[in-house]
Amino acid sequence: MSRSPVELELVGVEREYKAGFRLSIPYLRVLAGSTLALLGPSGAGKSTLLEIAGLLEAPDKGEVRVDGVSRSPRDKESRRLTAAVFQRPYLIKATVGENVAYGLKLRRVERREIAHRVSETLKVVGLSGFEDRSAGALSGGEAQRVALARALVLKPQLLMLDEPLSSLDLMLKRRMQLEFSEILRSRGITTVYVTHDHDEALVLADRIAIMRDGCVVTEGPSDEVIGVPQDEWTASFLGVESPLSGVVESSSAGLMQIRVGQTVLQASGEYEAGERVRLAVRPEDVTVWKQLPEGTASVRNRLDVTVTSLRRSGVSWTVVGSVDGVSLAALISGAAVKELGVSEGDVVGFAFKATAVRVVKERADV
Repeated sequence: MSRSPVELELVGVEREYKAGFRLSIPYLRVLAGSTLALLGPSGAGKSTLLEIAGLLEAPDKGEVRVDGVSRSPRDKESRRLTAAVFQRPYLIKATVGENVAYGLKLRRVERREIAHRVSETLKVVGLSGFEDRSAGALSGGEAQRVALARALVLKPQLLMLDEPLSSLDLMLKRRMQLEFSEILRSRGITTVYVTHDHDEALVLADRIAIMRDGCVVTEGPSDEVIGVPQDEWTASFLGVESPLSGVVESSSAGLMQIRVGQTVLQASGEYEAGERVRLAVRPEDVTVWKQLPEGTASVRNRLDVTVTSLRRSGVSWTVVGSVDGVSLAALISGAAVKELGVSEGDVVGFAFKATAVRVVKERADV
């Protein structure tokens, strides 16, 4: 029998270590059946927070609540609410079926029920019929799916995932992200997911919390947190330009005119005139040109910018341009850099649609 999704809350949680690191979480909530991704640099406290949220470790202060009830690692029944998957699968030297059944045997589940649940869970992770295969003969992706099955077979109400895909090669990792995302959403398990990968967080999570020095510096819907960084540090961590601040000048029929310094940008949305907002444009949504190409009449934002920075971003290049104090970035290919002849100090055109401008209300404490 499946269990109903539960809500997870961390209230006034603090944990201090001898090395001087201190975790401090005044309040953090994971909605029932949703996935919260924890992002942040190494040493930010992501895994520590995960261990406390998953009832694997007790905080020095504060409490972990599940559906409003305070829970503790010392309570065996509370621990049964939770399952975890880590970066390494840690499979035992046995068959796939025996690995998936391991936790059920410890809980003294009846043998026939074990066989049924193992078979059903292997179907969920795409490994139907793998029961008798040796765990030692599995590929990296298969082994990680077995680790996920070993957690899911317990029918947990809370699932803790600590960088489960980070050791996989890029192609396999991208495929597994989509598979994990589909599994988590179909099962409706309240999940906390630690990752260093921004794209992975966007694919898998409903909400994202970014951590720094043991604290959550921003938390919210995934598109908002990634699309419109809260501050300069967050923008730098995400590898994008700092967010812009502006005021809505007018709003009609779903189109807003937003003044940012001396520049007016057009954006989709319906905030009222006079409202202060933060906005950002993802570099991949910006077209760079020296002569505006045909077929761009629908592009509402066209700016002549001075190139202030040109830097390699993997196989692409990031072009940063400035106009009247407004700084934006565009992502273009190496071939485009050569074709356009772009260099620092040049004046080029940036073009982007109104729908590409992500806008949120300015927070009072920013």
